[in-house]
Amino acid sequence: MKVLSLGWGVQSFTLAAMVALGELEPIDYAIHADTTHESQLTYEFADRWRGWLKERGVEVVTVKPKSAKVVISIGNGGIAIPAYTIGERKNGQLHRQCTGDWKIMSMRRWIQAHRNKEPVEQWIGISWDESQRMKFSDVKYITHKWPLLDKRMTRVDCKKWLTSHNIEIPPRSACTFCPFHSTEEWRRIKNNEHDWQEVIKTDLEIRKAWQPIDLFLHPSRKPIEEVDFRTAEEKGQLSLWDAECSGICGV
Repeated sequence: MKVLSLGWGVQSFTLAAMVALGELEPIDYAIHADTTHESQLTYEFADRWRGWLKERGVEVVTVKPKSAKVVISIGNGGIAIPAYTIGERKNGQLHRQCTGDWKIMSMRRWIQAHRNKEPVEQWIGISWDESQRMKFSDVKYITHKWPLLDKRMTRVDCKKWLTSHNIEIPPRSACTFCPFHSTEEWRRIKNNEHDWQEVIKTDLEIRKAWQPIDLFLHPSRKPIEEVDFRTAEEKGQLSLWDAECSGICGV
């Protein structure tokens, strides 16, 4: 069985569109692991293009986690996202559980229920400029494949391919409150009132959930509403805070 991990971001959607237009071999399913915390823009994009894919033979299956709570339990180990810490210990960052719990496990439960004990080839939308994010499967029944790496296509190449085929370029796919957001991404999210309210709510929710250490969404370790989202260039300095996710969230 061949499946595509469809995050509705630029790279994974490019793969889905290539299959739909016959530039890549057919797949059995495109699986969207919905964290329930995606940007409103991503959900709107998916609504516009899901039917287009289906008409061209790409069936999109949406799976959701059993629970997508950010605060799993009060106390150490009960926070799903890699929030930034400040308190009695040295400033740091929590371990990320969200990708595994919300996306990977959701997809694997569905795959196990439908693969009929057959091996599975899972396509991952990692582009040539992000090859360091490539990770092999840690289960025997799934083999990962990276078609964009085979084609040596970068994220920019994906955008060019979509444009050349008169296909809309999707917004970046990630949870609204992801601590790995760049300054540019935070600015974009702040411009969407629906997404920004979820960010504010989550930032407040995590603050005292890991006492005696306070938690924050932003590496400045300030309440998100107090963060200065001007670019480094606008502030006349180098960017100190932008981080890059090493998982599969944004594919």
